Amino acid sequence: MTTNLGAALEVVTATDPGMVRSHNEDSIAAEKEIGLVVLADGMGGYNAGEVASGIAVAMLASEVREALAGQQPDAVDESGAPRAVAMIRESAARANAAIYQAAKSQPQYAGMGTTLVAALFYDNQVAIGHIGDSRLYRLRGDDLEQITRDHSLLQEQIDSGMISKEQARYSQNKNLVTRAVGIDPEVETEIHTYDVQSGDIYLLCSDGLSDMVEDGEIQATLSMLQSNLPLAARQLVQMANDNGGRDNISVILVRVLGDYAMPKGWFARFKAWFG
Repeated sequence: MTTNLGAALEVVTATDPGMVRSHNEDSIAAEKEIGLVVLADGMGGYNAGEVASGIAVAMLASEVREALAGQQPDAVDESGAPRAVAMIRESAARANAAIYQAAKSQPQYAGMGTTLVAALFYDNQVAIGHIGDSRLYRLRGDDLEQITRDHSLLQEQIDSGMISKEQARYSQNKNLVTRAVGIDPEVETEIHTYDVQSGDIYLLCSDGLSDMVEDGEIQATLSMLQSNLPLAARQLVQMANDNGGRDNISVILVRVLGDYAMPKGWFARFKAWFG
């Protein structure tokens, strides 16, 4: 972890129950000083979805923080991947096991689960892991790109050519995920790493935003308000509510303000860690 990471990132969050749901089953965490942001969209009866998403977010935040205390995220493990990838994978697996066991042992939590999307920024890179249909977008310049690919029946139908992206907007299968945290004893987290550029804006969101607001509208809003991220986050939530707000809406925005390369060499790293 570098000493300038907190200063290199601007992080803004917003979450809202929407216009229909009586309570909010989304959970979010923003740990700017370690470069971690996490968003989860819970599912299950009563308040079980809220419990599942809360467990997932809390465990990822604590587990990654603990891992970073003893390991460098850019260090390469035996598989050739940076340790940042393993940190997300291992903490998501433990969260999955905890939610699965809670659902098995407590009848009121039976069948609960949650989506998950997390981003860990390190060494001018970002490791992005996700399970389910909560998304991460990147605005680079004026180009908005969806970085994650939904684990959903709808995405499989799009990939197979059964329906078009336009038809998918009106499908009745929007909320059928093919992968979730806590439903099965094990789940695979899809994780990829990307180079980061100064000025990039990363948007993590639950489907309460992406189902209600088209990508073009998200892009226009972020481009217009990129110098005022708090207003951009509020505006995105308001747009989802104005379009019906049929689900909980959660947004995390991360703007890269500058370089946050890891110091190279053992002495530079010693100084960065211990001053």
